[in-house]
This record gives sequence, C-alpha cells and structure tokens, in this order.
Amino acid sequence: MAVSAVRLNHAVLFVADLERAVDFYTRTFDMTVVASEPRANASFLRLARSGNHHDLGLFGVGTAGGPKRRGAIGLYHLAWQVDTIDELADAQVSLAEAGALTGMSSHGATKSLYGADPDGNEFEIMWMLPRTAWGEYENAAPIDALDLPGEVRRWTGVPTAGELGVQA
Repeated sequence: MAVSAVRLNHAVLFVADLERAVDFYTRTFDMTVVASEPRANASFLRLARSGNHHDLGLFGVGTAGGPKRRGAIGLYHLAWQVDTIDELADAQVSLAEAGALTGMSSHGATKSLYGADPDGNEFEIMWMLPRTAWGEYENAAPIDALDLPGEVRRWTGVPTAGELGVQA
C-alpha cells in the first residue's frame, strides 16, 4: 500500500553556521523563527503566510562535512511557490539584492527563479500557471529562457494557490 501524502510540509537543512542561515532565510524569505532548540543547535522557521507550524528546520553542524558539491548525490533543491507572477517578479529583486539569484527558467506550466543560500543549498521560487492554462505543458517540463517582464504583462494579478486549496 502506498503512502497517501498530500504535499511536502517542511524541509530540514544542515548548515555550517546556524546564525548566518537564520539571518539569510529571515531576511530573504521574510520567515520568522518560531522555535529554537539550543541542545541540537537548531532553529525552526515559518513563512509569513504559512499554515504550517514550521516550513524550514535548520541544524547547525559546522564545516566538518565540507561544502555542498553541485551534482553530488542528495537533495538538489527546494521549491517555494508564490501566489502570483507579480510576487515572482518581487522575488527576483529580493534574491538579486541578497546576492542569491543564480538563474531563471520557464518550465511551461511553471515560471521559476533559482538561488542559493550561504551554504550553497539551492532553491527555486516558482509560480504555476492556472491549471486551465497548462495546455501542451500538461505532460511536459521544458527548460526554456524566462521572459519575466513578458510573463508579468500576461499574467499580472492571476493567482494559482487558491486553486490548490492553499490559503493566502
């Protein structure tokens, strides 16, 4: 029998410097620290509009494990969804200001920005087209250049999270 999960609830990362990672995620993602566990050198953070207890757990482990190496076995990236293309455009500015923006792509049904935290943990910030607009992308995931200004002109103000049952 298969597990009947409905979505990923939270992610947990090992980080070299807990304070540095908490500072990055609170500034860049507007997360708040909801709990700390000094015995485990851990902090738990929540997104401003989240219904979760916490969305991200951070455990400081120092640098003994060495830096994350791109392409190594393990987690590639986390994807954070925004409600509108306008919020994706705002995220581009925030990531650029934080020095964390590493790329942008259109995957057809989703429009994505990519970044990395101070430990090199990669993440995606994405906006999904309304399901009725997926069309040819229903069963495809291309990796194309993202024309973010063009997408904003086309989709400004159109939410998708409500379609997914997510409360903003």
